[in-house]
Amino acid sequence: MHIVIMGCGRVGSALAQTLEQQGHTVAVIDQDPTAFRRLGSGFGGRRVTGVGFDQDTLREAGIEEAGAFAAVSSGDNSNIIAARVAREMFGIENVAARIYDPRRAEVYQRLGIPTVATVRWTADQMLRRLLPSGAEPLWRDPTGGVQLAEVHTSSGWVGHKISRLQDETGVRVAFLTRLGEAILPSSQTVLQEGDLVHVMMRSDEVDKVEAAFAKGPEEEAGH
Repeated sequence: MHIVIMGCGRVGSALAQTLEQQGHTVAVIDQDPTAFRRLGSGFGGRRVTGVGFDQDTLREAGIEEAGAFAAVSSGDNSNIIAARVAREMFGIENVAARIYDPRRAEVYQRLGIPTVATVRWTADQMLRRLLPSGAEPLWRDPTGGVQLAEVHTSSGWVGHKISRLQDETGVRVAFLTRLGEAILPSSQTVLQEGDLVHVMMRSDEVDKVEAAFAKGPEEEAGH
Protein backbone atom coordinates (compact mmCIF):
# COMPACT_ATOMS: atom_id res chain seq x y z
CA MET A 1 0.00 0.00 0.00
CA HIS A 2 1.10 3.59 -0.58
CA ILE A 3 0.74 5.74 2.53
CA VAL A 4 1.05 9.52 2.86
CA ILE A 5 2.14 11.03 6.17
CA MET A 6 1.87 14.72 7.03
CA GLY A 7 4.43 15.75 9.63
CA CYS A 8 8.02 14.58 9.95
CA GLY A 9 8.48 14.98 13.70
CA ARG A 10 9.31 12.10 16.00
CA VAL A 11 5.98 10.36 15.43
CA GLY A 12 5.82 10.91 11.68
CA SER A 13 9.39 9.81 11.03
CA ALA A 14 9.04 6.69 13.21
CA LEU A 15 5.74 5.84 11.52
CA ALA A 16 7.28 6.29 8.06
CA GLN A 17 10.28 4.08 8.84
CA THR A 18 8.11 1.35 10.36
CA LEU A 19 5.69 1.31 7.42
CA GLU A 20 8.54 1.18 4.92
CA GLN A 21 10.13 -1.73 6.81
CA GLN A 22 6.78 -3.52 6.53
CA GLY A 23 6.94 -3.25 2.75
CA HIS A 24 4.71 -0.23 2.12
CA THR A 25 5.66 2.76 -0.02
CA VAL A 26 5.64 6.01 1.95
CA ALA A 27 5.61 9.73 1.22
CA VAL A 28 6.24 12.26 4.00
CA ILE A 29 5.12 15.89 3.83
CA ASP A 30 6.58 18.65 5.99
CA GLN A 31 6.86 22.42 5.65
CA ASP A 32 10.41 22.33 7.03
CA PRO A 33 12.82 20.54 4.66
CA THR A 34 15.34 20.04 7.49
CA ALA A 35 12.77 17.85 9.30
CA PHE A 36 13.42 15.07 6.78
CA ARG A 37 16.81 14.46 8.44
CA ARG A 38 14.89 12.39 11.01
CA LEU A 39 14.13 9.82 8.31
CA GLY A 40 17.77 8.86 7.93
CA SER A 41 19.71 8.13 4.77
CA GLY A 42 18.21 4.66 4.42
CA PHE A 43 14.65 5.90 3.90
CA GLY A 44 13.58 5.23 0.32
CA GLY A 45 10.26 7.05 0.26
CA ARG A 46 9.31 10.47 -1.04
CA ARG A 47 10.12 13.65 0.85
CA VAL A 48 7.70 16.43 -0.10
CA THR A 49 8.17 19.98 1.18
CA GLY A 50 4.86 21.80 1.53
CA VAL A 51 1.61 22.21 3.43
CA GLY A 52 -0.12 18.92 4.06
CA PHE A 53 -3.63 20.10 3.28
CA ASP A 54 -2.66 21.71 -0.04
CA GLN A 55 -4.10 19.59 -2.86
CA ASP A 56 -1.10 20.04 -5.15
CA THR A 57 1.27 19.03 -2.34
CA LEU A 58 -0.86 15.97 -1.63
CA ARG A 59 -0.84 15.01 -5.32
CA GLU A 60 2.96 15.35 -5.39
CA ALA A 61 3.04 12.94 -2.43
CA GLY A 62 0.96 10.44 -4.39
CA ILE A 63 -2.35 10.85 -2.57
CA GLU A 64 -4.27 9.75 -5.66
CA GLU A 65 -2.82 6.24 -5.48
CA ALA A 66 -2.64 6.14 -1.66
CA GLY A 67 -4.53 3.67 0.51
CA ALA A 68 -4.06 5.61 3.76
CA PHE A 69 -3.24 9.06 5.12
CA ALA A 70 -1.89 10.04 8.55
CA ALA A 71 -1.87 13.63 9.82
CA VAL A 72 0.67 13.83 12.65
CA SER A 73 2.00 17.39 12.49
CA SER A 74 2.21 19.53 15.63
CA GLY A 75 -0.95 21.51 14.80
CA ASP A 76 -4.45 20.24 15.61
CA ASN A 77 -6.13 22.45 13.03
CA SER A 78 -3.70 21.49 10.26
CA ASN A 79 -4.11 17.81 11.07
CA ILE A 80 -7.89 17.84 10.99
CA ILE A 81 -8.07 19.97 7.82
CA ALA A 82 -5.60 17.69 6.05
CA ALA A 83 -7.50 14.58 7.19
CA ARG A 84 -10.76 16.00 5.84
CA VAL A 85 -9.15 16.96 2.52
CA ALA A 86 -7.69 13.46 2.15
CA ARG A 87 -11.03 11.84 2.88
CA GLU A 88 -13.45 14.23 1.19
CA MET A 89 -11.44 15.45 -1.80
CA PHE A 90 -9.43 12.32 -2.59
CA GLY A 91 -11.68 9.60 -1.17
CA ILE A 92 -9.06 8.06 1.15
CA GLU A 93 -10.89 5.71 3.53
CA ASN A 94 -8.08 4.97 5.98
CA VAL A 95 -7.42 8.36 7.55
CA ALA A 96 -6.21 9.23 11.05
CA ALA A 97 -5.36 12.55 12.70
CA ARG A 98 -3.31 13.22 15.80
CA ILE A 99 -5.02 15.73 18.09
CA TYR A 100 -3.51 17.21 21.24
CA ASP A 101 -6.79 18.53 22.69
CA PRO A 102 -8.83 15.52 23.90
CA ARG A 103 -12.10 17.50 23.80
CA ARG A 104 -11.56 18.29 20.14
CA ALA A 105 -10.63 14.69 19.46
CA GLU A 106 -13.98 13.48 20.75
CA VAL A 107 -15.83 15.96 18.52
CA TYR A 108 -13.91 14.91 15.42
CA GLN A 109 -14.34 11.24 16.30
CA ARG A 110 -18.09 11.76 16.24
CA LEU A 111 -17.73 13.39 12.81
CA GLY A 112 -16.26 10.12 11.60
CA ILE A 113 -12.58 11.12 11.49
CA PRO A 114 -10.47 8.69 13.55
CA THR A 115 -8.29 10.64 15.95
CA VAL A 116 -5.48 9.87 18.37
CA ALA A 117 -5.65 12.27 21.32
CA THR A 118 -1.96 12.43 22.21
CA VAL A 119 -2.19 13.91 25.70
CA ARG A 120 -5.14 11.74 26.74
CA TRP A 121 -3.47 8.59 25.36
CA THR A 122 -0.19 9.30 27.14
CA ALA A 123 -1.98 10.10 30.40
CA ASP A 124 -4.01 6.88 30.15
CA GLN A 125 -0.89 4.81 29.52
CA MET A 126 0.79 6.35 32.58
CA LEU A 127 -2.32 5.66 34.68
CA ARG A 128 -2.21 2.01 33.66
CA ARG A 129 1.32 1.79 35.06
CA LEU A 130 0.62 3.79 38.23
CA LEU A 131 -2.87 2.49 39.02
CA PRO A 132 -3.20 -1.01 37.59
CA SER A 133 -6.66 -1.60 39.07
CA GLY A 134 -9.83 -0.43 37.36
CA ALA A 135 -10.48 0.02 33.66
CA GLU A 136 -8.96 2.78 31.54
CA PRO A 137 -10.67 3.01 28.14
CA LEU A 138 -8.35 2.56 25.17
CA TRP A 139 -11.09 3.24 22.59
CA ARG A 140 -14.76 4.24 22.50
CA ASP A 141 -17.14 3.96 19.58
CA PRO A 142 -18.44 7.36 18.34
CA THR A 143 -21.70 6.99 20.31
CA GLY A 144 -19.84 6.24 23.53
CA GLY A 145 -21.93 3.12 24.14
CA VAL A 146 -19.16 0.54 23.73
CA GLN A 147 -15.53 0.72 24.77
CA LEU A 148 -12.31 -1.23 24.64
CA ALA A 149 -10.44 -1.26 27.94
CA GLU A 150 -7.76 -3.12 29.83
CA VAL A 151 -9.39 -4.43 33.00
CA HIS A 152 -7.43 -5.43 36.10
CA THR A 153 -7.92 -9.17 36.53
CA SER A 154 -7.87 -11.05 39.84
CA SER A 155 -5.34 -13.88 40.15
CA GLY A 156 -8.38 -16.09 40.78
CA TRP A 157 -8.96 -16.16 37.01
CA VAL A 158 -5.51 -17.63 36.31
CA GLY A 159 -5.90 -21.17 34.96
CA HIS A 160 -9.44 -20.56 33.68
CA LYS A 161 -10.48 -20.40 30.04
CA ILE A 162 -11.39 -17.17 28.24
CA SER A 163 -14.82 -18.68 27.56
CA ARG A 164 -15.59 -18.82 31.28
CA LEU A 165 -14.37 -15.27 31.84
CA GLN A 166 -16.64 -14.06 29.02
CA ASP A 167 -19.67 -16.07 30.17
CA GLU A 168 -19.48 -14.87 33.77
CA THR A 169 -18.70 -11.21 33.09
CA GLY A 170 -20.62 -10.54 29.86
CA VAL A 171 -17.60 -9.08 28.04
CA ARG A 172 -15.80 -10.05 24.85
CA VAL A 173 -12.05 -10.47 25.24
CA ALA A 174 -10.48 -8.58 22.33
CA PHE A 175 -6.85 -9.53 22.99
CA LEU A 176 -4.32 -10.39 25.68
CA THR A 177 -0.89 -8.93 26.29
CA ARG A 178 1.36 -11.79 27.39
CA LEU A 179 5.04 -11.21 28.12
CA GLY A 180 4.89 -7.97 26.14
CA GLU A 181 3.29 -9.55 23.06
CA ALA A 182 -0.33 -9.07 21.96
CA ILE A 183 -2.17 -12.32 21.23
CA LEU A 184 -5.67 -13.01 19.89
CA PRO A 185 -7.12 -15.67 22.18
CA SER A 186 -9.68 -18.33 21.36
CA SER A 187 -12.44 -19.35 23.76
CA GLN A 188 -10.16 -22.22 24.84
CA THR A 189 -7.17 -20.01 25.70
CA VAL A 190 -6.28 -20.31 29.38
CA LEU A 191 -5.35 -17.19 31.34
CA GLN A 192 -1.81 -17.16 32.68
CA GLU A 193 -0.16 -15.22 35.48
CA GLY A 194 0.76 -11.73 34.27
CA ASP A 195 -1.69 -11.61 31.34
CA LEU A 196 -3.17 -8.17 30.63
CA VAL A 197 -6.77 -8.61 29.50
CA HIS A 198 -8.28 -6.15 27.01
CA VAL A 199 -12.05 -6.40 26.64
CA MET A 200 -14.94 -4.92 24.69
CA MET A 201 -17.86 -3.98 26.93
CA ARG A 202 -20.82 -1.66 27.28
CA SER A 203 -19.79 1.67 28.80
CA ASP A 204 -22.68 1.55 31.28
CA GLU A 205 -21.50 -1.81 32.63
CA VAL A 206 -17.90 -0.89 33.47
CA ASP A 207 -18.41 -0.99 37.26
CA LYS A 208 -20.11 -4.38 37.08
CA VAL A 209 -17.36 -5.81 34.86
CA GLU A 210 -14.58 -4.44 37.08
CA ALA A 211 -16.23 -6.04 40.12
CA ALA A 212 -16.54 -9.41 38.36
CA PHE A 213 -12.91 -9.32 37.21
CA ALA A 214 -11.72 -8.39 40.70
CA LYS A 215 -13.85 -11.05 42.43
CA GLY A 216 -12.70 -14.03 40.41
CA PRO A 217 -14.79 -16.91 39.04
CA GLU A 218 -17.98 -18.08 40.69
CA GLU A 219 -17.68 -21.14 42.90
CA GLU A 220 -18.54 -24.24 40.89
CA ALA A 221 -21.26 -26.57 42.16
CA GLY A 222 -19.94 -29.27 44.47
CA HIS A 223 -16.84 -27.28 45.47
